[in-house]
Amino acid sequence: MGRQIFTVRIEGSPSLDWRRHYDALSYSLIDTPPHLAKCVRAYLEAFGLVFGAFDFGIDHDGRTWLYECKPNGQFAWFPEPITGRIVTAVADQLQYAGVHDAR
Repeated sequence: MGRQIFTVRIEGSPSLDWRRHYDALSYSLIDTPPHLAKCVRAYLEAFGLVFGAFDFGIDHDGRTWLYECKPNGQFAWFPEPITGRIVTAVADQLQYAGVHDAR
């Protein structure tokens, strides 16, 4: 959102499709790996976007795969404090649109 990147790690799925096992999952806000942050920013800049909800996966060899970038990603189902930080960033972007955010 804007210049901020939030990376949520989802773990604990007993199968490939984690969406079938919400109760078994854990969620944690992690530092975005620098190479991913660079790629996300380049993608958003290339398309003139201030927001994108990216889905990535990490395979058994540790390689990161981009699945998609959604224009309206859902995040309200994440637990606090993850949701609160993202909502604050969205509100800040809406309130200060066009103002350079150096954070």
